[in-house]
Amino acid sequence: MASIDIQHPHTKSRKQARSAVEKVAEKIQQRFDVGVAWHGDTLEFTRSGVNGEIRVLEEEIHVLVNLGFLLSALRGPIESEIQRYLEREFA
Repeated sequence: MASIDIQHPHTKSRKQARSAVEKVAEKIQQRFDVGVAWHGDTLEFTRSGVNGEIRVLEEEIHVLVNLGFLLSALRGPIESEIQRYLEREFA
């Protein structure tokens, strides 16, 4: 099982950061057809072959993704896409 672990700094308030993560989550849902649910300041997502979470921390966003066997071949493009969304929302 391949994994993605991204820590992206931010200077937004927790409320602003959470709102930005909502936008990232919407794009991830559309692009990868995943289900999402908030648990405190952590957005959990899952679908067949992938699961993970996006944690809204005081000064960073922490993304953890576990990819199943079939999606592990797409690890690079998936990681790049997540990075692009984070950079756009937290620049």
